Parts: sequence; structure tokens; C-alpha cells
Amino acid sequence: MTEWLSLPDLADQLGVSIKDVHRLLDERSIVEARVGERRVRSVPAAFVLDGRVVDSLKGTITVLVDSGFTDEQLIAWLFTPDESLPGTPIEALRQGRKTEIRRRAQALAW
Repeated sequence: MTEWLSLPDLADQLGVSIKDVHRLLDERSIVEARVGERRVRSVPAAFVLDGRVVDSLKGTITVLVDSGFTDEQLIAWLFTPDESLPGTPIEALRQGRKTEIRRRAQALAW
């Protein structure tokens, strides 16, 4: 599906402390999943762009959570190819197309 970063690796990518990564998780700026055999807390690498968390990710996470998605479900949705985009919602967010993605996310609640 995607490349994953452990929380310490994410801290390195962002140039912040692990405490700051936990704050990002608490604020729902990013979400995590437990991956691999050891079920390591990890974040999709695509959540990072140019050494920062993708700007429009937090608001999109909020919309998806408000629509009833779990963290695992919203990660899956962000990485599911959609021919009408084309590509995946996370790719569209990385390209700055947040309005379109949030509109689609809001439609999921109905």
C-alpha cells in the first residue's frame, strides 16, 4: 500500500522531537496505524512533503473522522486509487487540491 515511518523516523523527517510527533497525533494533524509483525506505531510517509506534514491533512482528517471513519479506515481511503481524480486522495492533497478532496470526504457522511 504505502511506505511507513515509525514515530521516531517521522520525528527525524520533520526535524522535531518525538514529543512533538505525539502532539501532532494528539491534535489529529496526523494519524497512525500499527503496522508490521511487531505492530509498530507508524505514519504513512506520504503524510510528509518537503520536511513538513501535508498542510491540508489535518482538516481532511477532521472531516473523515466526523464522517465516522476510524484512523485505519481514513488511511485506507486516502490511499485508495480513484480514477475520477485520477490517483489517490493523498496524492491530490499533496498537489494542493484540498477543496476537491474535502468535498468528497464530506459526501461520505451522507
